[in-house]
Amino acid sequence: GATVVLNARRADVLDQAVGTLRAEGLAVDGRLFDVTDAAAVEAAVDDIEATVGPIGILVNNAGIQQRAPLHEFPVDGWERIIETNLTSVFLVGAAVARRMIPRRQGKIINICSLTSELGRATIAPYAASKGGVKMLTRGMCADWGRHSIQVNGLAPGYIVTEMNRPLIEDPSFDEWVRRRTPAGRWGETEELVGAAVFLSSAASDFVNGQVLTVDGGFAAVI
Repeated sequence: GATVVLNARRADVLDQAVGTLRAEGLAVDGRLFDVTDAAAVEAAVDDIEATVGPIGILVNNAGIQQRAPLHEFPVDGWERIIETNLTSVFLVGAAVARRMIPRRQGKIINICSLTSELGRATIAPYAASKGGVKMLTRGMCADWGRHSIQVNGLAPGYIVTEMNRPLIEDPSFDEWVRRRTPAGRWGETEELVGAAVFLSSAASDFVNGQVLTVDGGFAAVI
C-alpha cells in the first residue's frame, strides 16, 4: 500500500529496478543521488517530500563490501566502506528525522548484519561499519523515540545476493554456510520481507532500538 521511492547512484540500475516494480503494478518512483553526499541527501529528501509526499518509512540499506586481510587493507577502502555503510545511515536518517519529528510519526529501518555481532577474517572494516549501524540505531532510538519515531535494525544472515556471489560460488564457503546454518541453506531476499513489513507497520509501534536477525538460526548456535 505504500508509494515506494528507490535510490541509486547509477541511472541504469535505478531505471531497471523502478521499471520492474512498476510492471508488477506498484507505485514506484526513483531518485538518483549519492547517500554519502550530505547536500545531495538534503536536496533529495526535500524533493521527495515536496513531489511524492511525506516520508513515513525509511529503509537505510546502501552497502558495499571489500575483502582483504586487515593488516593489508587499504585506507581508502576502509574510508569508502565506513562512508557508504555507516555515515550514509546518519546522513539520510537525520535528514528524514528532521521532517518526521514535527509530524510525530515515522519508522526507520537500518540494515545491519550478522557481522553487527560476529567477526570473520578479511571483512573487519565491514563488520566495524555494521557494528556501528547497530549502535547508531540505538542512538537514534534514544534521541527520536520521544517523538513517536521507531528506529530498528534488520540483520540478514547469509542471503543470496549479488554482493555475496563470490562466496556462493566458492564451494568450501558455500558448504560452510550450509553446515553452519541450522536451516541448512542460504536465505533468499524474499525471506526478509516479513520482518521489514513488521518493522514498518503499527504492529511494531512499541518496538524501538532493536535488531531483528533473519539468519536461519546462524547466530543462535555454536
